[in-house]
Amino acid sequence: MVFEEKMILNGDPEEEEEEEEEEEDMVDPLETIRQKCEETEHCVHTRERLEACETRVGSRSESTEDCTEELFDFLHARDHCVAHKVFHSVK
Repeated sequence: MVFEEKMILNGDPEEEEEEEEEEEDMVDPLETIRQKCEETEHCVHTRERLEACETRVGSRSESTEDCTEELFDFLHARDHCVAHKVFHSVK
């Protein structure tokens, strides 16, 4: 009787394993599109500017400069690209 109650409350362990396997196979299409967009010419250019800024700021011991503008430029370029492609993959 106790074993049956545990089965009812906990569910079938085999079903839980199958659900976990299905979740692992799922890939977020947004992440895939973001990666593809980061490889476009405009995004590569803005990423290079961001990395150059980070290198420049990191090489100085005291600096008031930060790379916020370059980061926003890169994110804007990537998100602009993503915006045009993401809805094609939505069901």
